[in-house]
Amino acid sequence: METVIAIEKVSFQYPNQTSFALQNISLHVEKGEWLAIVGHNGSGKSTLAKMLNGLHYPQTGNVTIGGLILSEENVWLIREKLGMVFQNPDNQFVGTTVQDDVAFGLENAGVEQAEMKERVLSALEKVGMAAFLNQEPHHLSGGQKQRVAIASVIALRPDIILLDEATSMLDPSGREEVMETIRELKEKEGLTVISITHDLEEAAKADRVIVLNEGNLYTEGTPREIFQMDKDLLKLGLGVPFSVQLSQLLADEGLLLTQRHFNEEELVREIWTLNFAK
Repeated sequence: METVIAIEKVSFQYPNQTSFALQNISLHVEKGEWLAIVGHNGSGKSTLAKMLNGLHYPQTGNVTIGGLILSEENVWLIREKLGMVFQNPDNQFVGTTVQDDVAFGLENAGVEQAEMKERVLSALEKVGMAAFLNQEPHHLSGGQKQRVAIASVIALRPDIILLDEATSMLDPSGREEVMETIRELKEKEGLTVISITHDLEEAAKADRVIVLNEGNLYTEGTPREIFQMDKDLLKLGLGVPFSVQLSQLLADEGLLLTQRHFNEEELVREIWTLNFAK
């Protein structure tokens, strides 16, 4: 596996704060991986997101992205490799139409007009929004707005997409819409995805999960491994996915499940199988 992001013994402390926002953090992200970074408010995940985008620099340790060490000299080159989708899509809109908005970053990057049109249409097709080319962004639903924000990022053709609480302001259908879009992009385009979130339902979509707590790396593992630690997660202020909670409640009532399920489809399938077997 090729490492595309290496964070080595990184610490960061905000001015006038006695505690560290990040303390001696080390982690690697592999090419083509979907990594979810979860934690309660104040765990350090937002600070880490800003550092990956070059809004903060480590006070100790190093961050390397795409072979470049994060520094003031390299920050713009790094931002070409890593595109960031923020929490509120309305804060990212600058164009009067969907196509103008997706084209904005390309114009700033000096992309030629003919190539710009091709990239805008291609990016919108990839997120299922090509039919809304001339639509005004404020007429879109929350999920549609966030898909346009994702198109604006992928039009720049980064190697890595960073989602910073990108679904937290969406309703359940909007969240599912955006997560399915990201999954398809990851598979078809070979993108590396980093999802910063407090929502473990979202983290269940990832290949690997890292849990932060009070600026420290608390634990890491696959979603299945992390969700086995449901009591620890609750102590950290993280909501456990509904299917995991229900699996445990059913087990407590004597229904012998083979495991705790972290998605509803698996849980329903096993309950059906157990009842059918009787």
